[in-house]
Amino acid sequence: MAATSLAAYVGAALAEIAGCFAFWAWLRLNASPWYLVPGVASLLVFAYLLTLVDSSAAGRAYAAYGGIYIVASLCWLWLAEGVRPDRWDTIGAALCLVGAAVIIFAPRYASQ
Repeated sequence: MAATSLAAYVGAALAEIAGCFAFWAWLRLNASPWYLVPGVASLLVFAYLLTLVDSSAAGRAYAAYGGIYIVASLCWLWLAEGVRPDRWDTIGAALCLVGAAVIIFAPRYASQ
């Protein structure tokens, strides 16, 4: 995977989590509705960044992104929410990264 794609995946994960957390904060933590403004902007950045991934098929790029997103979500859990992921979180995330790697690095043929 190219460095540009990896950076796009990581940036997209951070942007999606931040955008979704803005909605979470508004609805579940009684934060100001103004949280939605940067939240929506962050989700727009997320969608844009996924278009930068080097893939001929959007669905494949999104599927591989899932593994990156799961790991980033657990990092958010730990760093932003102060809840340390347990061993089951870690095992699950590792399995997801293996799945993402299979999707990203599998040999592709011209007809695919």
